[in-house]
Formats: sequence, C-alpha cells, structure tokens
Amino acid sequence: MISINDLTFEIGSRKLYDEANWHIKPGDKVGLVGANGTGKSTLLKLIVGEYSPTSGSISKPKDLKIGYLNQDLLSYESDKSILQVALEAFEKENKLNQEIEELIRRLETDHSESLINRLSEKQTEFEALGGYQIEFKAHEILAGLGFSDQEQQRPLSSFSGGWRMRVMLARILLQQPDILLLDEPTNHLDLPSIEWVENYLQSFAGAIVIVSHDRYFLDRIITKTVEVHAGKLTLYAGTYSFYEEEKKLRQEIQKSEYKNQQAKIKQEERLIERFRAKASKAKMVQSRIKALERMDKVEDVEAENPTVNFQFKFSRPSGRNVVELEGISKSYPAVSILEDTSARIENGDKIALIGANGKGKSTLLRIVAGSDDDFGGEHKFGHQVSTTFFAQHQLEALTLENSILDELVAYAPQHSEMELRTILGSFLFTGDDVFKKIRVLSGGEKSRVALAKALTADANFLILDEPTNHLDITSVNILIQALEQFTGTFIVVSHDRYFLEQVANKIWYIENKEIKEYPGTYKEYQRWYAKRQSAETKATPRVEKKKSVKKDTPRSHSETDEKKKLLKRKTTQLKTAEAEVDALHKKIEPLEKEMADPSNYTDNKRIAELQKQHLELLEELKNQEESWETLAMEIMELEEELAS
Repeated sequence: MISINDLTFEIGSRKLYDEANWHIKPGDKVGLVGANGTGKSTLLKLIVGEYSPTSGSISKPKDLKIGYLNQDLLSYESDKSILQVALEAFEKENKLNQEIEELIRRLETDHSESLINRLSEKQTEFEALGGYQIEFKAHEILAGLGFSDQEQQRPLSSFSGGWRMRVMLARILLQQPDILLLDEPTNHLDLPSIEWVENYLQSFAGAIVIVSHDRYFLDRIITKTVEVHAGKLTLYAGTYSFYEEEKKLRQEIQKSEYKNQQAKIKQEERLIERFRAKASKAKMVQSRIKALERMDKVEDVEAENPTVNFQFKFSRPSGRNVVELEGISKSYPAVSILEDTSARIENGDKIALIGANGKGKSTLLRIVAGSDDDFGGEHKFGHQVSTTFFAQHQLEALTLENSILDELVAYAPQHSEMELRTILGSFLFTGDDVFKKIRVLSGGEKSRVALAKALTADANFLILDEPTNHLDITSVNILIQALEQFTGTFIVVSHDRYFLEQVANKIWYIENKEIKEYPGTYKEYQRWYAKRQSAETKATPRVEKKKSVKKDTPRSHSETDEKKKLLKRKTTQLKTAEAEVDALHKKIEPLEKEMADPSNYTDNKRIAELQKQHLELLEELKNQEESWETLAMEIMELEEELAS
C-alpha cells in the first residue's frame, strides 16, 4: 500500500530520518510512537506529500484515498452548518445532486424525453452511490462525536476549536478512505466520544496509522507499533503494551551484548598494547587492529524513562475533612448543572472526576476550589487545608520573559535552586534547558512548567483540570509517578484512562444533576458501570413489576441462604485464583533470571524460546488477575446485599 524506502529527511543540519524503512500493508492498524520531537507528525506530512524527502522515496498507488487528521485543521473556517461541513466529504455525490437539481429545474420548462432520460440516469447513479443515505450517515457520526440534532444545524464558526476538530474528524471518517492518518485524534474529545471513535475504528476496514499519547486508545485499536527513534523506524508486532514489554526485553539483550562486546574490545586493546612494540608480533597486532576497526559496534542502551526522584512535601497536613459540599445547586441561564447535591472529600482521597463534556466537571472543580461562589448551598474547607488549582488557562499566566528556572524560583521560594532543578529534571528540563525563555516553549513544554509549579506549591490539596492535555506518554508517566508519591489529597479531571486508572482511588461523576461517587479504581468503575448498563438493557416491564410488588417485602430465608452459599463458593474461588496468581509469579521469576543471564545471549533460539514462554506467562497472569478482580467485586456486592 505505502512503501517507505531509505527515507532521509533533514531540517537544517539535523537528520530527522536517516535511511528509514517501513511498509504499510492494507488493513494494518499501527501506532506510531516515540518521544516528542522525533518526527512522528512530520512522517505523516511526508506520507501525504506536504513535505518532500531529502533522499529515499515514499511510494503509494495514485488512486490511494488518504484521510488525514491533524491539528492544523483547527484553522478551517466556515459559516455553513456543521452538518453541511461534514457532508462535504461526499464530493462525487454532492456534484451529482447538484446536477439532478439543475435537471429538475430545467424540466419545469423543457419536457423532452432526452432530459427525462438523463435525469433518470443521474438519479440511478446517485442511488447506486448511496446518495440518499449520506445525510443519515453524517447525522450518525456527528451524534457519536457528541453533537445533538440542534447543534448539527449550528454554523461551524460558532464552535470552539475542540468541537471544530470533531467536525473535521467526522468529515474524514465519512470519506471512507483506504488509509486513515490520525495525529492525536483524542485531543479535544471527552470519554464517551473517545469510546465511540474506538468502536468505529475497530470495525474500520482500511489501514490506520495513529499518533497518540492515549495508551488505552492505542491498545484498543492497533495491532502493530512502529517506534521512531534515532532517525529509524522499528516495527513491533503488537499493541502498545506489547511494545513496552518487548522493548524492555530487546534492551536487556542489547545491554548484555554491549557489555560483552566492550569486555572483548578491552581485552583486544590490552593484547595490542602488550605486543605492539614486538617486531615478531607486528603482523598479529595489525590483524587485530583491523578486526577491531571492522567490528560492528553494539550501541549502549539509552535511558528513556525518567523517574521522579524528589519528594513532594507540604508544611502542614490537613484535617480529616478536606472539603464539604452541602445542598449545592448551580445553573447558567440556559442550563442547570447541579441541584441540591452534597459530597465530601477526605484526607487521602485521590478522586477522578469523569463524564462527558458539558456535564459540569470544570464548574464543579471551581466550586470545590472555592474560586466560584455563584451557587446555592454551602461549601466548607476543612482544618489547615491549603490548595493549588491547575487549569489549562494557567499556561497563559506564565511570565513569557522569565526563564523556566526563574518562573519556579519566583513561585516556590521555599525550595532551593538545586531542588527546583531536580524537579525540572523530572519534568524533562535538564542542563541548560532550564534557562530557556517561556515564550519559546511549545504547548506541551509550557504545560509541564505549569504542572511543575502546581506540584511545588506548599499545598496539601491539589485540584487538577485536564493536566494530561499536551503531554506525551513519557510526561504522563512522570505525572503519574509524582501523584503516586503525593501524600495529600487531590481531585483530577482527565480523559486519559490509563492515567486515571493509575492515580485514582475514587470516581466522581455527575448524574441527574447530582454528584455520585464510586469507591474504587477507574477499571473497577468501568466494570461496574458496564454491568449496570447491561442490567438496565435486559430489564423488562415484567421484571420491574415484580420488583415493585416485593419492594418492601423482607428477603426470604431461602434467598438469603442461596446468597450465603454463593458467597462461600465465590470466596473459595477467590482463594484458588490467588494461589494461581502466586504460582504464576513463581514461574515468571526464574524465567526472567534466565533471560537476564549473559550466557544465553549468543543462543538466539534459546532467547526466542524464553521470550515466548515469558509473554505466554504474562498473558496468563493478566487473565488470572482480571478473574481475581472480577471475583473480588462480586464478593463485595454479595456482602453488601446480605448486609442490607
């Protein structure tokens, strides 16, 4: 489909790609990954022809239909309704429709048989192309991306950038291209829209290449991963999670090969040095020198996963209650957000506030932070609560003429310069980077500076609104590490599900204008919510009637006994699952030790066999852990039912 051969692309004196190769086949679902600045977005522009290679080639069929989504589409302007903009995808159908309308207009005065036949031919062609269904298709895709019927009639110019990007995505999906090139497609999408796009792309028949920092999104769509690193393109035959594990294994092997080669080189150099002065050994010495020069050098493995190596601290811990909300009501002229709802945040809570855009998440955050006082009800901070509030608008509050280091020194004088440089190092600002002016930074870099500021504040309660926007996967991992070691309390809004799963121990969501809470992780919440939706879908009028009759009737002894028996059975199954998980860990440990043994590195067959066994055991472990989690959730629900 698309063949990239010996691609070299230079920007100034820098080689972004150096004789890189990659073949994209029909139906491939590929995640294009790599650190910021390695050229992922540039490669997509090279494929579509916006840039030309310095040398090498990119070959593709002339009739290949490419759908390309990139952030530049935000600049697209139109006063047409978003439905009309989406319908622009059907270029051939629209042209035919215009011809049909013109023929119908002419028929008002010209009733000739030739004109009638021509109209009939055009209408038949239009029908064969599915022209009568295009508006329905556009409605369906726009609805999936979060647009109501009323909003679909509004002009594109009345929407903000994020919503415009959704319209551009809808238009590209409606074109049904042979290959989709998607550059950060989940930017500006809320969780329901992301899930809809995932479901759509899973059934998409063509090829897909995705650049994204959303690991969950990648894992649900892609079957291959291509890493951009050091000017090369390296293929991994699996999802992003597979890529991470496989890359670790490859790096372990490479590191051992590097150590072995370095030891051999030193040994050779000692021999050369020892016999260099002896005339009788001159031929041998020259032979060894040439052998060293010809040797294919193994590169050392670069450290690519920075860790947070400092402790976030605050001078005073808060009391048990951090925030209490009582009878909160909040509305705007056109919409009611919250009605007489209450909630409490306690010390140590790590809360993820989730839901669709427009449901009031940011409004609720401002109420929690105390920065919005235009509401009904009561808001109370607890004892010794100190807060810091991170939101995207704070990127604009950075002092553009300050250096990165000066910005933090001015904001957090309680930290020494060495501490601040350590913090900035964890946020990928190392060496002289800390002296860069804020005004020259990219959106992602500014976001990291603002986050570093928020986390250096003397605050025991963090309020974070979309902190993962503009961050790549490495930066998201840094933020996860920072929040994992933060001993205070926080509430966060994010559409990055991997991030939420790693950091949250409670889930808040707004339903029926009330704040609802789920006491568990994001993955547990997803399972619970899916089960609830399934139960609601399966419910019939007869079942509802039966429920209402027995609503106030005490539970029968037989029903209670059955539930107790089930609880006992599930508890036994849980213990078995725990034992199986432990057994798998015991199998994996010696296998990993054997894989790390340098004596195995020269035996490619043995290494491949060990890697295969390791991946199979990891997959089995993942399945067993999921079974354990499911059983644990079922036991909790049974215990709650028996206690009620």
